[in-house]
Amino acid sequence: MKKKVYVVQLNDEERKRLKEMIRKGKHPARQLTRAHILLALDAEGKTTVREIAQRYQCKSGLVSTVARQYVQEGIQRAITRKQRETPPRPKIATGEVEAKIIALSCSEPPQGRSRWTLRLLEEKVVELGIVPQISDTTIRSVLKKTR
Repeated sequence: MKKKVYVVQLNDEERKRLKEMIRKGKHPARQLTRAHILLALDAEGKTTVREIAQRYQCKSGLVSTVARQYVQEGIQRAITRKQRETPPRPKIATGEVEAKIIALSCSEPPQGRSRWTLRLLEEKVVELGIVPQISDTTIRSVLKKTR
């Protein structure tokens, strides 16, 4: 099966923006590499993807990806990373849970203890059913905010 070929044709404004970006050199290396790739794809119709990849010391898949992203989604998407829409994991300690943990830490410690430890708080929070599971590190960060 033949791969799709994406033809990059930059307009004058885009070309000027990329050249200025490279000239200043104040952008992350990833963005500069992608800018170089876009300019090479635009300027040299005779150069192959493999030659461009060797010139900029990257894989040919990156060159193809940059070309596809430019054609399908525009120059901004081809240069910058896609922002995450959601965090990697939802927060366990929401405002309500944090308030309950703080209130518990301010209460009297269990019988035979002089104060609450992070491990004791962890066990008690799970035991009370505030959250199904939580780490002592999360409890530490919640309590650290209150000091």
